[in-house]
Amino acid sequence: MAAIATVLMSGCANSPSISVLGAYFPDWLFCIVAGVVLTIVVFLFLKRLQYDRLLGPPAVVYPAFVTLFSLAVWLMLFQH
Repeated sequence: MAAIATVLMSGCANSPSISVLGAYFPDWLFCIVAGVVLTIVVFLFLKRLQYDRLLGPPAVVYPAFVTLFSLAVWLMLFQH
């Protein structure tokens, strides 16, 4: 029973957080901010080229971009 408890509790040993001026913030927060910023850059780029109307409904496309970029940033920067 103790071995099972040890295995289950091993995931709680290391919290993924970043120290910013003494305060600790979770890494997913930075990934979401990066995803939103990258989506805004893509939106402005597509708007400038007038390709934004070809993508489909913006209420589906841009949240999907935020999710894609957030997960990509997390995989590139925070996987140890």
